[in-house]
Amino acid sequence: MDKFTRNLYLITVYKYPNLKLTMKFSQYFSLLAILSILISCSSDSEPTSETDKSGTPPALAPIPTDTYFPPISRTNEWETISMETLGWNEDQVDNLYNFLEDNNTDAFIVLKDGRMVIEKYFGDFTSDDNHAWNSAGKNLTAMLTGIAQEEEFLKITDTTSNYLGEGWSSLPSEKELNITIENQLTMTTGLDYTVENIFCTDPNCLTYLNEPGTFWYYHNAPYTLLDDVIAFATQQDFNSYFSEKIKEPIGMQGLFIKVGYNNVFYSSARSMARFGILNLNQGNWDGLSILSDQNYFNAMTNSSQNYNLAYGYLYWLNGKSSFRLPNSEDEFTGSLIPNAPADLYAGLGLNDQKLYMVPSLDLVIVRMGGASNEDLLGPSSFDNEIWGLINAIIEN
Repeated sequence: MDKFTRNLYLITVYKYPNLKLTMKFSQYFSLLAILSILISCSSDSEPTSETDKSGTPPALAPIPTDTYFPPISRTNEWETISMETLGWNEDQVDNLYNFLEDNNTDAFIVLKDGRMVIEKYFGDFTSDDNHAWNSAGKNLTAMLTGIAQEEEFLKITDTTSNYLGEGWSSLPSEKELNITIENQLTMTTGLDYTVENIFCTDPNCLTYLNEPGTFWYYHNAPYTLLDDVIAFATQQDFNSYFSEKIKEPIGMQGLFIKVGYNNVFYSSARSMARFGILNLNQGNWDGLSILSDQNYFNAMTNSSQNYNLAYGYLYWLNGKSSFRLPNSEDEFTGSLIPNAPADLYAGLGLNDQKLYMVPSLDLVIVRMGGASNEDLLGPSSFDNEIWGLINAIIEN
């Protein structure tokens, strides 16, 4: 039996295992000859390997570079893109998933140019479930403040007393009048952050410590009062104004809910991802201008004062030469998240609620869940650890 004939025989046995081969091989040769023709024709017309008949691998589909905006109809429709198409290291994904699961994660999303690359839920949490953003929701208030200014309801240089009235704090009138909306956006009000409850917005909790604009401290109460400022300036309920200006136009769902002194936003992970897309497009949603004022947007996402370079208007910023952290008066040298891209900006909330936005890579990354370690108000060691794992996937 020659080599060619033997190979055809083996192919036949492999492709047609149920065929009874009881005839003599000499009688079977005609059938093999016919099968060889059929196999050859099939191979010519429908290649079954990763290369065509010339031996050249087929060209991969080009990676889309335009931004995808998911429909605002709140359907489950969301365009996806594979890691293979992006050239990412899919064999590193299990390491990421194990880390997320071991660190109390409920939801994790990665978008590239708006397209879904990863959408993973843990335990009983689903894409329809809502989760608290905690202080990651400060990003929402910051953008809404810019919209209110653009619509001429307020100016961030206005004194806060214009909207909250005299006596909203325990400061003497002349001191109180020095605090502006911009001080609230930048955590530089000068109000005493050594009080027992930094979330308390009652006047007796708001006392003098420093002149406004002379020191940075992560004081939650002045931020929370921004909601009242916006409501008074626009003469609308805060949730209603937010819904009209941001939530509905980009297809988000969710609601701000009072939890103690705090006003906490709850939504699905996909809604957080939508807001990330809006940020990467600098306030524009598929041609619809949500925030047109680019001067405000740039100020919001860049160092807003000299005391904490890693803080904009309620946004955390990476890649700066130094940073400060909540519950600390110390300044630390270096970047906030060394493993992350320098141009990353973020919403970071209690118990490791994360909204990372990276313009240079067109990435939006969402993480919702419980605390990975300590119950920290914003940045944590989780940030650097997870970015080490993300880099292992996205670096070619």
